[in-house]
Amino acid sequence: MKDFIIPWDDKDMGTPAKSGKPVHLTIDGAKVTVPAGTSVMRAAAEAGLDIPKLCASDNLEAFGSCRLCVVEIEGRRGTPASCTTPVHEGMVVRTQSEKLQRMRKGVMELYISDHPLDCLTCAANGDCELQDMAGVVGLREVRYDAAPEKANHFATRDTSGQPNPEWLPKDDSNPYFTYDPSKCIVCNRCVRACEEVQGTFALTIEGRGFDSRVSVGAENFLESDCVSCGACVQACPTATLQEKSVIEMGVPQRSVVTTCAYCGVGCSFKAELNGDQLVRMVPWKHGKANRGHSCVKGRFAYGYADHPDRILKPMIRERIDEPWQEVSWEEALGFAAKKMRGIQEAYGQKSIGVITSSRCTNEETYLVQKLARAVFGNNNTDTCARVCHSPTGYGLGQTFGTSAGTQDFDSVEKTDVIVVIGANPTDAHPVFGSRMKKRLREGAKLIVIDPRKIDLVKSAHIAADHHLQLRPGTNVAVVSALAHVIVTEGLADEAYIRERCDWDEYLSYAEFISDERHSPEATFVLTGVDPDVLRAAARTFATGGNGAIYYGLGVTEHSQGSTTVMGIANLAMLTGNVGREGVGVNPLRGQNNVQGSCDMGSFPHELPGYRHVKGAEVREVFQKAWGVEIDPEPGLRIPNMLDAAVDGTFKGLYCQGEDILQSDPDTKHVSAGLAAMECVIVHDLFLNETANYAHVFLPGSTFLEKDGTFTNAERRINRVREVMAPKAGYADWEVTQLLANAMGANWHYTHPAQIMEEIALTTPSFAGVSYDVLEEKGSVQWPCNEAHPDGTPLMHVDGFVRGKGRFIVTEYVATEEKTGPRFPLLLTTGRILSQYNVGAQTRRTENSTWHQEDVLEIHPHDAEVRGVKEGDWVRLASRSGETSLRAKLSERVSPGVVYTTFHHPDTQANVITTDFSDWATNCPEYKVTAVQVGLSNGPSDWQERYAAQAEQSRRILPAAE
Repeated sequence: MKDFIIPWDDKDMGTPAKSGKPVHLTIDGAKVTVPAGTSVMRAAAEAGLDIPKLCASDNLEAFGSCRLCVVEIEGRRGTPASCTTPVHEGMVVRTQSEKLQRMRKGVMELYISDHPLDCLTCAANGDCELQDMAGVVGLREVRYDAAPEKANHFATRDTSGQPNPEWLPKDDSNPYFTYDPSKCIVCNRCVRACEEVQGTFALTIEGRGFDSRVSVGAENFLESDCVSCGACVQACPTATLQEKSVIEMGVPQRSVVTTCAYCGVGCSFKAELNGDQLVRMVPWKHGKANRGHSCVKGRFAYGYADHPDRILKPMIRERIDEPWQEVSWEEALGFAAKKMRGIQEAYGQKSIGVITSSRCTNEETYLVQKLARAVFGNNNTDTCARVCHSPTGYGLGQTFGTSAGTQDFDSVEKTDVIVVIGANPTDAHPVFGSRMKKRLREGAKLIVIDPRKIDLVKSAHIAADHHLQLRPGTNVAVVSALAHVIVTEGLADEAYIRERCDWDEYLSYAEFISDERHSPEATFVLTGVDPDVLRAAARTFATGGNGAIYYGLGVTEHSQGSTTVMGIANLAMLTGNVGREGVGVNPLRGQNNVQGSCDMGSFPHELPGYRHVKGAEVREVFQKAWGVEIDPEPGLRIPNMLDAAVDGTFKGLYCQGEDILQSDPDTKHVSAGLAAMECVIVHDLFLNETANYAHVFLPGSTFLEKDGTFTNAERRINRVREVMAPKAGYADWEVTQLLANAMGANWHYTHPAQIMEEIALTTPSFAGVSYDVLEEKGSVQWPCNEAHPDGTPLMHVDGFVRGKGRFIVTEYVATEEKTGPRFPLLLTTGRILSQYNVGAQTRRTENSTWHQEDVLEIHPHDAEVRGVKEGDWVRLASRSGETSLRAKLSERVSPGVVYTTFHHPDTQANVITTDFSDWATNCPEYKVTAVQVGLSNGPSDWQERYAAQAEQSRRILPAAE
C-alpha cells in the first residue's frame, strides 16, 4: 500500500492545481518540477516559496488584478503577475528583488490608503490577508490618502465634516455574516467565488475605478439571490465579509476536521474553536466530497447544538399523559431495561424492536441493530433509510449486484449528458449541485425529469436542454418510453451489452420494451410528456457521450420505486454508461448516513453488508463474533411494527435519532401504533414529535460530540471526530451499550474504533477499513478490502459485481392512489434549501429566516378556480386526513399538481400521505397523494388537537432532590 500523508495544512497555493507533463524551472535558485499549465505562483508555493497575493486563491481561476504577485522572469520584459503566468521548460524566476519590493510596497500603499486602519479592533485581526501582506511587503507608512477630489470609502464624513457620499453602512441583513463595504478592496474574490464555486452569480462589481463596489443586485444580502453558502465569506481577504460568530467570539485558535451531519454529500469541515466554544465551521479544502465548498446548512446551521430546547438529562414516565420526570442515567436505563424485558416476558421475544437512524454514525447504527439481534433476540430492526431509499438497494442489487451508486462525485466533471430524475440537487444536495452546475456551464447537456420546474431547469447561466415535466406517479412509463426510443431507433450500445450483460435477457427485454405501448406517443396519455420532447431527450442521452443519471426520492418514494430504479439501470446498460468516469447510476442520498445505515444491517431481513438473515453461513459469522444465536426469520418493518402494536402483539420500541411521527406516512396510523405500545424509548437531541408517545427519553449527542464514521452517497466513509465533550455525558454509542448491558449483555467497547474493527471483521466490503486507514487516507469508498486496499471510487469497471448485468422487464403499474371528483389534484412533497428533513435541527437555527413555515405551491389556474390568493390559508385534504397551511401561487408546478415540504410539525404534512408503498421494499409513496384544496380559516381542528396534546406531553418535572 502506497504511503499517503493527509495534507492537514490548509495553505492556499494561489491557483488551482493542473495536470500535464512535467516542466522543470528554477525559482529563486531552487529547482522545481510541476505539471504543465501550472502558474508560477503555484510552482513557487510547491517549492515552499510564498509570493505575496491578494486576489488569488487556489479554488479560483487566476485573475491577475491585485498586482501584488509580480515577479521577474529571465529573458522576459516587465514584471508579469505570477498567478496568470504559466511555467515553461527552463524558466528562471526571481520572486524577490529591490524593484519587486518597491512595486509591491507601492501597490499595498494604494490599498491601505482607502482602508480603515482599525486593525486592533477589527474582527479579522489576526485572520486578515491584507494585514498579513502589508507585513510581508514591509509596509510601514502610507504617504498619501485617496485622490484629493474623492473622499475615502471608509470615512462616514468627508474632511469638511459633511456626510460622505462615498461611504456605505454595514449590511447586517444576513443572519450569519455581515458585509462592510468600507473595508472592501475590490479584489473580486467574492464575486468569482459566487460564480465559479457556487454558481449562483449573486454578486457583481458595479461602477468603475474608485467608484467600484461589490453589489448584490438588491437592497441587501437577505433580499438578494445569495444562498448563504459562505463561499464569498471564505474568499474575502479582509473583514468586508465576516461571520457574525467571529465578530462576537473572536478569531478561533484551534480546529478539528470532521464531517457534516446534514445531507448525503458528506462535506468535510474544520470545526474552528476557542477552547471548547465552536466559533465557525469552515469547509475543508481536502475534503474529497466537497473540495472546500459548503452550503448554508453545513456552513452555518450548527447552532442547534447549543439550543435551549436540547434535553440533557434522562427522563421517564409511566404513562404518556403524565409529565416527564428527570432522573439519573442509571435510573432511566434500569427503568427502560425492566420495561422491555417485562414486555418480552408478557408478549414474547418478538414483541419489541428498534429503529436506527440515518443521522447517526455507522458505529452507532451497527450497535442498535446488534441490540435487536444479540440482546432482544429478534430481527425487528428498521430504519428511515428504508423509508426513503430502499428501492435503490433492491433495484441496483438486482441489476448490478450492489446496493449503492456507481461513481464518486468527481466523476461529474467528465460527464457529457446529465440526467436528473426525481431529485433537486440545488436544494437538497447543494454542494454537489454547484459542481453539477459548473459542469453544465462548461457545456454538458442536461435532461430534467421532474413534475416541478426545479432551479436546474433554468437559472443563472444554465438551462435544461430537455425538461420532461411528467405527471407524478408515472416515472416507470417515462423511463420505459426513453428505453423504447433507444432500442427501436437502434441507439443501444450492442457491443457493450454483448460484453457486459446477459444477452438473452437483453433480447427478452428488447422485445418487451419495443412494444408500441411503451412509445412516447402511447405513454403521453399517462405521463403528460410531449412525445417529441421525450424522443429528443432519449437521443441526446444515447448519443451525447458520457451519460450519468442522478436520482433522488422522487424516484424511490413511489409504489413502483424499485421498478423505476431497475428501469434507470436498464437505461445505463443500454447506452454503455456504467463502469468508467463520467457515467453511472447515482442515487443522491437524503440524509448524511442513509448509505451507512443500510450498509450496517438496519433492515429486518439483512445483516450488515446486505446479506440475508436466512443464510446460515452469514449468521455463523455474526454468531461467532457476538457469541449468541441469531434468529433466521426476518423481523418487522416499521409499518408492520405499528400494525402489530395496534393488534396488541408489539409493545416496545427503542428509537434512536428518528422522528417517525413526523417523517413517516399516514401520521394517524403512526400515532395509533405508538399510543398502543407500553414502552417507547426515544433517544434524541430534542423532545421530538415521537416523544409525545414515549415513556423513556435518553439524551442524544450531536455530530460535534462524537467519534465515528458516516458513509455518503458515493460510498465514501468519512471520519467524524469529537469536537467537544458530549453535553449530556455520553455519546450515542455509549448510551446503546449501557442499555444493552442493563438488559443483560456484556459489551465492553471503549471507543468507536473498536466497533469499526468488528464491522471490518464481519462485513466483507468494510474488511480493509479502520481508523488508522482513514487517518492515513482521509477517506475511502467501499468496497475497501484486500482486493481494493485504497477503496473503490468507480464500481463495475471490468464487469458487474453480479457477473453479467441483468436487464429486467419494467412493467408500468399505476398507483392505487387515484384522483377523482373528491380529490382531483396530485400532491407531491420535497425539501427546500434552508431546511433539512423534519426540521428538528434547522428550525432551531437562523435558517428559519428563509423558511418559517411549510407552504403549498399551487398553480395560478388551480388557485383561481378555488378562489385562492397568495398567502391565503388553505385546507389540504386527502383520503387519509387533512391539514391547513398557506398557499403560494407558483408556475413551478403544472396545473393539477400541488407541492409542499415537511419541515414543520405545525403542518404535519404526512397526515395527508397514504400508506401505499413500494411493492418490493415497503418504501412509502410520499410523492403521489390525491388531494383537494380549498379555502380555510386557519389551522384545522386536528392540528389544534395535536398541538394541545404535544404541549401536554412536553411537561417536565425537575429531578428529585
